Amino acid sequence: MPKKGGKHAEMGKEMQAQCKRAKVEAACSPSVMNFESPDSLFGSLISPIKQEIFFREYWEQQPLLVQRNDPVLAAYYQSMFQLSDLKELCSQGLYYGRDINICRCVNGKKKVLNKEGKVNYMQLKKDFDQKKATIQFHQPQRFKEELWKIQEKLECYFGSLVGSNVYITPQGSQGLPPHYDDVEVFILQLEGEKHWRLYKPTVHLAREYNVESEDRIGNPTHEFILKPGDLLYFPRGTIHQADTPLGISYSTHVTISTYQNNSWGDFLLDAIPGLVFDTAKEDVALRTSIPRQLLMQVDIADSTKKLSSLLRRLADRLENTRELRSSDMKKDFIMNRLPPCLGCDSDPLMPGGKLPKIDSKIRLQFRDHAIITVEPDQENSVSITKPPFVCLGWEDSHMMGTEDDTASEEGTSQQTHGLRFPLSYLDALKQIWSSSTVNVKELNLISDEEKENLALSLWSECLIEVI
Repeated sequence: MPKKGGKHAEMGKEMQAQCKRAKVEAACSPSVMNFESPDSLFGSLISPIKQEIFFREYWEQQPLLVQRNDPVLAAYYQSMFQLSDLKELCSQGLYYGRDINICRCVNGKKKVLNKEGKVNYMQLKKDFDQKKATIQFHQPQRFKEELWKIQEKLECYFGSLVGSNVYITPQGSQGLPPHYDDVEVFILQLEGEKHWRLYKPTVHLAREYNVESEDRIGNPTHEFILKPGDLLYFPRGTIHQADTPLGISYSTHVTISTYQNNSWGDFLLDAIPGLVFDTAKEDVALRTSIPRQLLMQVDIADSTKKLSSLLRRLADRLENTRELRSSDMKKDFIMNRLPPCLGCDSDPLMPGGKLPKIDSKIRLQFRDHAIITVEPDQENSVSITKPPFVCLGWEDSHMMGTEDDTASEEGTSQQTHGLRFPLSYLDALKQIWSSSTVNVKELNLISDEEKENLALSLWSECLIEVI
């Protein structure tokens, strides 16, 4: 439960050495987000901390608090989402559970106060004012262009899906009990102030969400107040809780999260089946039968030596493998990532300019979104995907989940955007992807006809332009 005393002003004065502060005076005039590239966007997000310092000293290791005394930056953060936005958004047809949760921390537990069906703004405001309930708004980038642009660039930067939730909490209240998450978390304070307490992880780099009891987590390792324009980062597994202090009418912050199920362990689970499948085609040892009745045995100690030997053969194969065939992780990222935000009035991109010829010089467009994939279920083929180029709008379901997340192969192929080529085109596609410009005649293909056809196919999908 949030503390009720008047000591919040003292809490921000000192912190443990593990959570260093980066204070920026108004005279420094930090710029707002820089959308020139994914790299520049992330750099402006954590400014003035340098990216190399962030990843060396903080990422997956310890929290970072960046306090900024700049009204320009505070005003920019506030434009991302405000309490006053809810009235208009409710008129568009929001639903409890899907779009909004109403909750409050009561006796160390989360109490959900959702109604049924469509959200009524007057009822929502009543629960907020009278029941001191926190409003949790899911995936606000569906309605806010600035958040869309930030998340889209961060997905390009991390190569991982990025989600967000907005939390609006009235004074003297707390929405969630102490807990830890399975994601890397960036908190941006938008309105009001929020009192945060962080605790030592009980599970380092946790793989799942969990609530922790007050008597188990001990004393906070860090305690501070976030104000508009401030940023807080902490690694997955960091136990945390936050409340709006008395005297502050309400607090609004957005939680931006990434790297869910994106560890080496997840990648091995994803990539090894394809490696085994490919290796078994060439290595007879993997095609020999398992011992009789092995699947009926409880103790398989006698077979572990053989399994260890086979794993070493796979490791040897891996060291000499040029490509790991993509599986579910890459497909999930391709299918669910945000496309570039083209604005509400933008038409889908259409091919234009000069047609590519054998003597043309070409350049890849949308490099951060074009992904080359060698697929295990498509024998001897390589594909290159592009973003679907939708406009910012209500229909987007980025990271919202569906009633049936196990899409069929047919459904998957209908949703992907791009082209499939013979595997022999892989080196040429890599040339285009890795070069700032490339001459069509220099593409690593046998005939000029293949080179022109590849360039024309990519041009027709707006994936290249002729220089």
